[in-house]
This record gives sequence, structure tokens and C-alpha cells, in this order.
Amino acid sequence: MATQLVTTEEAPRQLAPADRVRNDLGKMADQLKMALPSHVSVDKFQRVTMTAIQTDPDLLNADRRSLFAAITRAAQDGLLPDKREGALVIFTNKVKGQNGERDQYIKAVQWMPMVAGILKKVRQSGEIAGISAHVVYEADDFVHRLGDDESIEHNPPALGTARGKPIGAYAVATLKDGFKIREVMDYGQIERVRAVSKTGQYGPWKDWWDEMARKTVIRRLSKRLPMSTDVEAVINDPATEAAFAEGSAAVMAAPQPLTSAALLGHADPANDGTLAADNPAATEGRPDDEYGEDTGDARRALADDLIARLKRAEILGDITAAERELAAHRDAMPAELVELIDAEIATAKARVGRKA
Repeated sequence: MATQLVTTEEAPRQLAPADRVRNDLGKMADQLKMALPSHVSVDKFQRVTMTAIQTDPDLLNADRRSLFAAITRAAQDGLLPDKREGALVIFTNKVKGQNGERDQYIKAVQWMPMVAGILKKVRQSGEIAGISAHVVYEADDFVHRLGDDESIEHNPPALGTARGKPIGAYAVATLKDGFKIREVMDYGQIERVRAVSKTGQYGPWKDWWDEMARKTVIRRLSKRLPMSTDVEAVINDPATEAAFAEGSAAVMAAPQPLTSAALLGHADPANDGTLAADNPAATEGRPDDEYGEDTGDARRALADDLIARLKRAEILGDITAAERELAAHRDAMPAELVELIDAEIATAKARVGRKA
């Protein structure tokens, strides 16, 4: 009787989630090289990214496509996701069900620049010699003099001395010619920024108020500074704004729904502005940070700001930034304002296209 030999093929070993991400990140080397500035090597960026992912296991369980989109955004900004220059943060995204199906929620990842990263971009731009921001407390000696010779004097008490409660924050930028531009916000102004945030009672505003205050005053100061397009894009990126405005110490639902098409590759959830963040470097979104507590006034002011920016747009990147900012607030904005902005976007594109 013939003997039959039965052979079995050993099933391929399944890679651990971290190893799969590492492999996929390695395949992105060429893409990252094109996005990163010359002073940041691909190897260093990949090492820092993997360290960030391995120290936050939730990132491995989040939507993989949004994870790599967030990594790409970090590379484009020329910043490291080291939780100092910026961070990969998780939010919950609502995916609207279709054909009677229930809505679903997915964990997605968003890139969020932090204070150190924004200041680094500003310094590297060559347009500003230096910039700093500080919080003022009750026990501090603080004097802000206005007039022809504006100045700020800020002397904290001796180390180890209780400084009391925060009473305000300020930022100072020094231009290349030595001229200084200052921005001061008292506690009430900062709290009005907090009041228009949907998550002002929890998340970063509750857990990291000082950092939020610094970011808020920096953003207000930035509107008065000469900046290159890429630096302005980092500071005023709508995805970043939405993440800052919707920040939370826990993963939380985002305010704007995606359709299921987004999960099938027809939309990019990392860029649609429906974000929330878990990070101490959160800052308030630009749309609301100067427009008071009334939501209607805030939306009108945002629309006016976007239209003014579109009228000044000289390159496609300026228009794209405005489009992203509109996307982050489209659902909450009156239809007539959306129509005005959309029309201005079309006009700006035609104008920039003719110049090209």
C-alpha cells in the first residue's frame, strides 16, 4: 500500500500592530522625505513617530488611515510628534449611517502642533527674531504701560512662593529690526474665549488652563505679525483650530458627522475639521477667540475674516487654508454666510489662476 505524505504549510506569522505600523511607516520614506524640511531627517522623524505610537497604545487601535494622514501632516509642518513640538491625538468621529443604518463612531487620529512647535516655526521663518508668552498670576508684579513707549514689566515672586490664581496672559514678539509687538489679555478676555468653546468646561481648558491661555494670546498676537504662508498655515490651520476648540482629556465625540464614504477613501477624516484633542498644548480656535460670547456675532465675524483673507489671497495655499477653516464651521454657520464665502472662494481661485 502506498503511503501518502501529507504536508502542511506553516501559516505566516501575523505581525503585531506596532510592527505593521513600523513597516507601513518605512514604506512612506520617500513621501516623508519630500514633505520634511532639510534639517529633519526621515530616520529621525520615523524614530520619534514610532516612539510616540508605542508610548500611546490607543494610537495602534485607531483608524489607520487617519493615523498616517496625521503623520504626513506633521511632516509637512516640519515638526516632530514628540509631545513637545506636536502630538498625535485621538478623537472620536461620528460616521453617519446611510440607508437606514445606525450612525457609527470610530477612533481617529489628528496631528496637533503645540506651543513649542509653533514658536519653532516662527523663529525658523526668519521674519521674527523671537516670541514668548507667559501667564500672569495674582502674586506677580505686572505692569503694562501703553502710549508712545509701550512696555511690559513682569516679575514673578521668588521660587517656591505661591503665585495665586491666574489673572491674565501676554505674548511679545521681536521683529528682525528689533521692534516689539505685544498682546495682553486679562482673565476675563481669556475666559470669553473659553466660553465659546463647546468643551470649555472640561478637557484642556479645565486641566491645562495655563497652556490654553498662552496659546490663545499667541494666536491673537499672530494676526499682527509678518509671517510666511507656511508658518501662518501652522498657526491658523483649521484642523488645529478645531482640535484646540474641541479639546478633551478623554476621547470624545466630534461635532460634525462624516458620511460612510469617508471610510471608503472618498474623504479624509483627518482634514475635515471635526476634531477633538487630548493634549495640554491645546489652544482656542481662531474663529471664536476675539468675537465675544454671542455665537451669531462670532459666526458673522468669522465670515468677515474669511472673506477678507480670500480677497487678499495671492497663492492657492491661502485659499485652501480658508476652505479648510470654512469646512470646520460650515454646519454651524448660517447658509447665507456660507454662500458668500463660497462665492469669494470661487472668485479668489479664478484670480489666482489667472496670475499663474
